[in-house]
Amino acid sequence: MIRPFRVPVDAGAVDDLHRRLDTARWPDSVGGWEHGTDPGYLRELVHHWRHEFDWAARAADLDAVLPSFIAEVDGLDVHFAVVEGTGPDPFPLVLMHGWPGSYAEMLELAPRLADPAAYGGDPADSFTVIVPSLPGHGFSQCPTDPTYGADAAACTMRTLMVDVLGYDRFGAQGGDRGAFVSTSLGHDHRDVVAGIHLNFPSGLAATPMTTDDEAWLAGQQRYMVEGGGYIAIQGTRPQTLGYGLNDSPVGLLAWIVEKWRAWSDCGGDIESRFTRDQILTNATIYWLTGTIRSSMHYYWAHRHDPPVAVRPVRIDCPTGVASFPGEVVHVPRSAAERKYDLRRWTDMPSGGHFAPLEEPAALAAEVAAFFRTVR
Repeated sequence: MIRPFRVPVDAGAVDDLHRRLDTARWPDSVGGWEHGTDPGYLRELVHHWRHEFDWAARAADLDAVLPSFIAEVDGLDVHFAVVEGTGPDPFPLVLMHGWPGSYAEMLELAPRLADPAAYGGDPADSFTVIVPSLPGHGFSQCPTDPTYGADAAACTMRTLMVDVLGYDRFGAQGGDRGAFVSTSLGHDHRDVVAGIHLNFPSGLAATPMTTDDEAWLAGQQRYMVEGGGYIAIQGTRPQTLGYGLNDSPVGLLAWIVEKWRAWSDCGGDIESRFTRDQILTNATIYWLTGTIRSSMHYYWAHRHDPPVAVRPVRIDCPTGVASFPGEVVHVPRSAAERKYDLRRWTDMPSGGHFAPLEEPAALAAEVAAFFRTVR
């Protein structure tokens, strides 16, 4: 049964957050961002969280723009928003967030896809947009199966779209973890998936490797050495890390905001891409729902049972890609063509890992252009 859902505003929970922010035990520091989250910036952001951030107002924005529901799906309570399309024949699209993100990333993107005419686009491109909180994130229930990862989430999304919402054909779009789930949908559920659009594609290297493949894999190796420590700890000991991040809002915010700065196309100035309220809305969702541990556990699951997206498997589903310059790792087009039935590839002029927030208009235009060919 589908149940209406409103973002909870619990005064007691907010008071507890404020108390923890007031009594935070701060470590010493020896530098800025080169050692992790900059302590000066974090103190400013925590001050804003404590004294200026209005969770009730942000919750009202989410409810107004992304009206949402809860339904039992494959034994899990899954939270999802529905933004009804306003064109002549809206096409159903499941729009999925990555990590460390949430469904709130889609506040600006989903309305552009649902009502393109309101933004100067063609009403024939409209979608009915379904924006889930992936299981273990935000307002969706945490899976109890420790191997639950992107492939399992794809099964859950298929059940949501087909059995719960009644669509017999739909599209999928996502970045990061949402791209992994979209890839699994395109591979394992091709009978109902018309196409997938990704802003974080995977790839297959050639044998022998091309120059592009060598540069791509070398870039991945550099990233793992210089910035991949979180993958190692989340892929091996997410429970241990979860104790600290679930208990300290300052620790949680530091862990998340470092990724938002490093992975966005912000040139080191995070607030050139995101407002403080956008950053804190996402962090507050993780804090109030206590889902940082379960969101990180996907790394453990993928290490022990790699999803389709990272296995040497061909995805024979029409695929579009928007490649953003500020993304963490750049897969060459040739490698993506070997992995996917690639129908559209666009090198975007700006934007990074959090494209729905960084470049919502450009991403919406790309999604619309790709799905015109398969809807």
